[in-house]
Amino acid sequence: MPRVAYQGIPGANSEIAVRQHFGDDVDLHPCQHFNHLFSVLRAEEVDFSLLPVENALAGSVSGAYELLLDHDVRIQAEVILHVHHALLANPGTTLDDVTTVRSHPQALLQCERFLQRHDMESVSWFDTAGAAQDLSESPQPGVAVIASKLAGKLYGLDLLAGDIEDERFNYTRFLLMGHGDPEPSDYNKTSIVFATRHRPAALYECLGEFAKRDLNLTKLESRPRRNRPWEPLFYLDFEGHWQEPRCQELLTQLLQLTSFVKMLGSYPAVRSGTVGM
Repeated sequence: MPRVAYQGIPGANSEIAVRQHFGDDVDLHPCQHFNHLFSVLRAEEVDFSLLPVENALAGSVSGAYELLLDHDVRIQAEVILHVHHALLANPGTTLDDVTTVRSHPQALLQCERFLQRHDMESVSWFDTAGAAQDLSESPQPGVAVIASKLAGKLYGLDLLAGDIEDERFNYTRFLLMGHGDPEPSDYNKTSIVFATRHRPAALYECLGEFAKRDLNLTKLESRPRRNRPWEPLFYLDFEGHWQEPRCQELLTQLLQLTSFVKMLGSYPAVRSGTVGM
């Protein structure tokens, strides 16, 4: 039975994503913070850790990519979860009673129009399921939370409204972290992070190496380099596995063109056309 760590408490969307990938025959290890996902993996208390990295509506998850850079782990797989948010409150509370809604900042962003339409104030909480648990243990009038329907069932909250996310296309992308390299599958992605040299057209030259080898980019994002102000790092995903000759040629060339390259992993990925609505 795989031992898998996730951020949050029982009922969190990360738990739902773990079960989607592994099924119910899994040993779950909830962690309060993202850092803990890496510490328990390093200590071999778990086999894998699941890290949310971006949402189709709200963008990148703050701090996630920096942690990938800081720790010596490998991406094992990509998991895409279709996220559905519910408005939950203590029994006896009606939708008209609610003035304040607590949840994780990402969930609040994903339901922003719903909250504005109902004139509800947003209050950030450390976790969606954690907000549900806290409200259950300390009921407050006029307060509701945004979390999963599973969290509502676990913590005895009433469902006031379901599927309140602003867009149907509300998906969160998770990366399953572990040690070693997974075997290639029918469809793979490779994730890297690199820094360009400080000269004109440096990024253009790097990206040109992908085009020369007909390698399709699926993500490109720049983020600040903490030890060198105003010199960004580029996080990039492309289709292919590092064991393919053209991918090996690419990585060899990038080592010559850049000042820094780190491969985060080559792993089985989800085809965009298979993500349902």
